[in-house]
Amino acid sequence: MATAAIYCTHKELKRVFPQLDSFDNKKQIYGWTEVTSNKYAAHNSGIVSQLFADGEDLGPAQSAHTDLNVEGEWFYNSAEDVCYYYSASTPLDKLMEGGEEFTAMVTQYRTDASRYLDSMLDPNMPKEALKDKEGNFDYIIIRTTALLAANFMIKSHDPNSELANALMEEASLNIENINQGKAALSWQVSRDSSQGIVRDVTYTSGKIRPVDTRGEWSGTYDLIKVKIIDAGVLGTSTYSVWTKDSTSLKNNQVVTAEKITGDYQPLAGGLEIRFAGATDTTEATANDEWEIEVFGRYEDVDVSSGKAVKMTRVRKTNAYRRFEV
Repeated sequence: MATAAIYCTHKELKRVFPQLDSFDNKKQIYGWTEVTSNKYAAHNSGIVSQLFADGEDLGPAQSAHTDLNVEGEWFYNSAEDVCYYYSASTPLDKLMEGGEEFTAMVTQYRTDASRYLDSMLDPNMPKEALKDKEGNFDYIIIRTTALLAANFMIKSHDPNSELANALMEEASLNIENINQGKAALSWQVSRDSSQGIVRDVTYTSGKIRPVDTRGEWSGTYDLIKVKIIDAGVLGTSTYSVWTKDSTSLKNNQVVTAEKITGDYQPLAGGLEIRFAGATDTTEATANDEWEIEVFGRYEDVDVSSGKAVKMTRVRKTNAYRRFEV
């Protein structure tokens, strides 16, 4: 049976919530008395799921206190609320702690947060079935899961924590934005996806690069390859373009060594591309490469927001009376 995905790692949780380590739930166990040779007991210890001596994890508990005969063995009697510990040296001289192993505890909080997020997101969303092209979850999913996990962890110590409430407020806003389409995930098709999403593959910083596309992609999904062929300034440098063919992406050359002019120029499938640099004398670097992800203009839109807005002045005329200056 497949294991449900956990949407953030321990490291990602700590990046979002740097105070993570201060919420270790271990508690110190006092009142040890020797009951038989080398066997000690701490009454009224509270539940001990894991025992630690001077920070060392003592491993799994034994089946009964009568089984204790090796250094470091322990047992918790839940019926009598007594923790037993076997050692040649007194535990009174050690830091004895009971609690859950920290990494395991963090994993459980991350799992709980992931399942909580599953329950709060739109049920029509595929969630863990789709990731970005690198195989990672979108950062908004990672961050929201981390915020939830941190909230749960803090609440277990302080149910009225203002910090926990602030983390939950941000997480709730993220969930609302995702469900309402105000925050687009990488797999979703937005209204402007047919215009292309440009990503660097190989790019020399400060050189000529694609800065805009226009038009609408007339095909289905594609990942267009754009590559600088000849280096130089505008009017000298050239670019080529590849689209998919029947067997693979980026395999069908549709533009060959076209001179870069700085104006809109042919790309593919009804799209045009414009290159620019910081100045008119900025040069392009040979073999710099980009990919442009496009979806067909008639694809179903997953995200209601995100439509490109053109800042255009439009003069309106009153049809019923003349406008007098």
